[in-house]
Amino acid sequence: MAKKMTVSEAMRNRRTIRGYKPEPVAEDLLQQILETAQLSPSNCNTQPWFLTVVSGQARDQLEQALIAELIAGKPPEPAFMSGDANLEGIYRERQYACAADYYQTMGIEREDKTGRNQLMVKNWQFFGAPHVAFVTMPLTMGPVNAIDIGIYLQSLMLLFVEHGLASCPQGALALYPQPIKEIAGIPEGHGILCGISFGYADEEAKINEVKMGRADLQQSVKFVS
Repeated sequence: MAKKMTVSEAMRNRRTIRGYKPEPVAEDLLQQILETAQLSPSNCNTQPWFLTVVSGQARDQLEQALIAELIAGKPPEPAFMSGDANLEGIYRERQYACAADYYQTMGIEREDKTGRNQLMVKNWQFFGAPHVAFVTMPLTMGPVNAIDIGIYLQSLMLLFVEHGLASCPQGALALYPQPIKEIAGIPEGHGILCGISFGYADEEAKINEVKMGRADLQQSVKFVS
């Protein structure tokens, strides 16, 4: 019997993947993963998450519609405050460092605005992944409920790793909700928190050479006794 992957191994192996093979994930495997992710804990067992998975022709249609929004210069209309809003201090520094590592790996200079924009557009092309899912919750809910969504997302991403899949959680996919509402049909009264592109990683893709570090434990944890 093959040795099962531990949670620690899944944590160490998981990373954001931005280059995918076109091969789709088998429906029965995806069903199994999502059923297990549904076991995620939540406050008072409210389970506020809703996941809309888009594949095949609908996925391609949605990509075209989102790119059309960008070309038309439509202003972003996120339902909730974006994750990079109001960042200050060390948090803004980490964001800048993340972007610098990303562009450097791809050979894009800081002054190359065209190259940076082309790389950014890949977000709305789902980085070539055959599947994209949109994570929503009721518009009446707030940050505390979003904690449960984060728990669910972590469960989902680790389960992907366990089954040999890769993923990329994307706040950018919450910026242009109208085409998603029209094509994917998210639940009425829900807002998009983020999207997550997923599938099988293309290990040969240069974009997947990007690897981000983490802060030292002392910067994030305090022990009191």
